[in-house]
Amino acid sequence: MIVDCHAHVVVPGLGAEVERRDSVQVVSYGGRETRSALREFQDLDRILEEQDRAGVDIVVLCPWVNLCGVEVERQNEALATLAGERVRVLGTVEPERPEQLVALMRDGRLSGVEIPAVPNGAYLGDPRLREFWAAAEETGALVFVHPSSRGFALPVMDEHYLWNTVGNPLETTVSAAHMLGAGVLDAHPRLNVLLAHGGGVLPALRGRLAREQEIHPPGRDVRAALRRFLVDTVVHEVDVLRDLVGLFGADRVLLGSDYPFDMGTERPAEIVCALDLPPDEEALILGGNALRLLAQDAFA
Repeated sequence: MIVDCHAHVVVPGLGAEVERRDSVQVVSYGGRETRSALREFQDLDRILEEQDRAGVDIVVLCPWVNLCGVEVERQNEALATLAGERVRVLGTVEPERPEQLVALMRDGRLSGVEIPAVPNGAYLGDPRLREFWAAAEETGALVFVHPSSRGFALPVMDEHYLWNTVGNPLETTVSAAHMLGAGVLDAHPRLNVLLAHGGGVLPALRGRLAREQEIHPPGRDVRAALRRFLVDTVVHEVDVLRDLVGLFGADRVLLGSDYPFDMGTERPAEIVCALDLPPDEEALILGGNALRLLAQDAFA
């Protein structure tokens, strides 16, 4: 079973306009336009046709990150209508309102939530999010952390697509490291937090993060805490993915494509198969891990 756990959809009527101009899909929102969504972004039937071509059995759809936290109840209701045999869906909440997450999980139609890496300017270890993380652990929600795509206002980021290639994974890295430093995963060891794009460069910084805890109190074991994260496979390099599997274990890595964007991958299973892992480990990454996380009983 092939499960793509990182795919986006735009719900109509929330202010984002999706149109075709000279065969190019243009998404307009907040006075800005993007042409990086290369494949179908709204129509579910066409999205599923794309998944067939990608060899994906089940797709986990979540909001375009720009729409996270927008008209929460209305958007979640629309997202829930997409769920079906081949579609699982992550909703959206305002993380400073944990009651929204509790209600979403109690409803049972959505499998968790996507949140920006820096929601409303709060990094993930911020005290304002403590109740959110407690609710996420209590409900068993899958929390997918995705960069906002413009997290760093450095002029150089406008060159060479650096805002995406470097800025996106760096935004996730900084906020996840903040979460580690604040001890969120120590306080809530049963959290299911999935980091986009292989966790950014967080794995490569584990030694520096551990060293910081050796010289500053309280001396957290950040190496162990870091391995409690889940990461997706959107890294575009077999050796990078092999290192991730070695660090986190096959049971903490989930298949993803970053559909429908240009920095995604059209056939996400291929990089996993190229690892030549034992069949049981390959099956976990291709779909077993996602099915386990998404199959939890609705919180009551």
